[in-house]
Amino acid sequence: MMIRVSAALCALGLLAACAMPPKGTDEQDLMAWDDAVTSIGCELVSESDYQPVELQSGLSRTQVQEIAAYKVKTEEAVPSETGGVRLVTGSCAPAVSAEPVADAEAAETAAG
Repeated sequence: MMIRVSAALCALGLLAACAMPPKGTDEQDLMAWDDAVTSIGCELVSESDYQPVELQSGLSRTQVQEIAAYKVKTEEAVPSETGGVRLVTGSCAPAVSAEPVADAEAAETAAG
């Protein structure tokens, strides 16, 4: 049983390792993409988004699109409702809801 679990975990690790940055790009390009997408509001959808990302990062349209696909594969971005891609890391990470804290405070106040 333990061998099966280990084999499954190894296979998952290999699948994650298969997500390689697009050919012709490096870590600097990935960081430039992140910075540029962050600067336009974290979402890459239309022409008005692609152009500033291309200009700020120095990447071609094809590279911007390939990096977007790579970021989705690595779960650093997600497909957006508008048909584009939304970055979900760094300052673009979704805000954590504070509702449980508010509920605990309300319960404490009610308990008196």
